[in-house]
Amino acid sequence: MHYFNFNGKILPANSPVISSSNRGLRYGDGLFETMKFAHKDLILEDEHFARLWKGMALLKFDIPKLFTPEFLMLQIKQLLQKNKFESARVRLEIIRGDGGLYDTKSHAPIFIIETWKLDSEYAALNENGLQMCIYADAKKTIDHFSNIKHNNYLPYFMAALYAKEQQCNDAVVLNQHDRICDSTIANIFLVSNEKIYTPSLAEGCISGVMRRFIIQTLAALGMPVEETAITKDFLLNADEVFLTNSIYNLRWVAAIEQKKYSNVFTKKIFDSLAKTNPLVFC
Repeated sequence: MHYFNFNGKILPANSPVISSSNRGLRYGDGLFETMKFAHKDLILEDEHFARLWKGMALLKFDIPKLFTPEFLMLQIKQLLQKNKFESARVRLEIIRGDGGLYDTKSHAPIFIIETWKLDSEYAALNENGLQMCIYADAKKTIDHFSNIKHNNYLPYFMAALYAKEQQCNDAVVLNQHDRICDSTIANIFLVSNEKIYTPSLAEGCISGVMRRFIIQTLAALGMPVEETAITKDFLLNADEVFLTNSIYNLRWVAAIEQKKYSNVFTKKIFDSLAKTNPLVFC
């Protein structure tokens, strides 16, 4: 049997826990972190919790004194032990309690932890490049909350549905200016003339933990990343494209729409990151 953690209680999967008046259900009032657990620890743990705490502050949660990263780590490890997972994808969701727009009873965080077994294939660079499409029917708004992983997920959800309809592995999400934002589950990087680019945070993309780690690490390795505005034309004329997130680290893209990409420089980037940071690229 599979289990999840609802606000400190470990329950069988599919157990009902949310009322119809919950603000997370009604309004998407919350945020989440997706993390990788391997080698008896969360990968980039401090960075994930720092982003979560920043997001909770932006959403004006009242954080109890005992609600700490150490408390949540204990809850995560207890659930992993219950599910008998040594390597796992961990989803930690924070939502507010019951109430309407103006009559919220509490601003304390309610948390839900879910885990899924993770295979070792996530540690390697994908041999078959991803096939991607561009989704244009919903644009990511650039605002004060754009960079956090909040539960108002409609552009990404609809882009994922579109990718499935088009038989693609993922879809590019655009921002309100019709420029590149990110993909449905990852940050986007591209290589042009052996220079590396990624949309800046000012373009509305998620402030990815792996994105930040890779930018900092590549700079130290003498391969700086330029954070900038990226148009569709620039993306479709790039030499190579790769995606990053906390679960699979880095994956190369073989094609977007009809444009084909190589992966020679991407392999060099991956090998450099894996060699210098084996505990992260695991």
